Amino acid sequence: MTQPPIGGATGSPDGPSRDEPSAGHAPATAPAPGTFPPPPAAGYPPYPGPAAPKKRRGLLIASIALAAAILLCGGGGTAAFLTLRNTEDGQGAKEPAVAVDGFLTAVYKDRDARKAATFVCSAARDDKKIAGKVAEVQKYAAEYQNPRFRWTTPTVDNQTGDRATVTTKVTMTTADEKVADQELRFTVVRKTGWWVCEVA
Repeated sequence: MTQPPIGGATGSPDGPSRDEPSAGHAPATAPAPGTFPPPPAAGYPPYPGPAAPKKRRGLLIASIALAAAILLCGGGGTAAFLTLRNTEDGQGAKEPAVAVDGFLTAVYKDRDARKAATFVCSAARDDKKIAGKVAEVQKYAAEYQNPRFRWTTPTVDNQTGDRATVTTKVTMTTADEKVADQELRFTVVRKTGWWVCEVA
């Protein structure tokens, strides 16, 4: 058995020694202390930059929608006010009971639908319905012997601000002494004056 020479390299006689680089391998070089690694090769994508700030599209849309709503509501409210303010073509009655009395006189005594309409508020003014009521009274006049209509003094039962409830009883009497009564309740509102808006 042979021993390696003293102070000689150990290992197999065919393999490389620790001090010699092996064939085909370059010695690894570590970067010098305090230096940075080289930048990536040209084929790699660049580092991403800072993200662009997001547009506040939602805030813009909400602002536009709010402005449109204010414009529509404000404009519509103003238009409604101007329209309703000018629709009553007359002064109206000074008192709720006076409006009811004028309406009854126009329908039952004068039998004049146009005159009756001058006591009715614009929201309830329906010329066909008023004319129909006058035609109904005229029909009674044709069917009965000399019918006469009278009513009790209209009484304000309830009044709160610009709204009042007025009641009365209309009585029809004929020449052959037939009598018929009808209780009526009116809703009267105040705008430029007092106007009949509902009859029940």
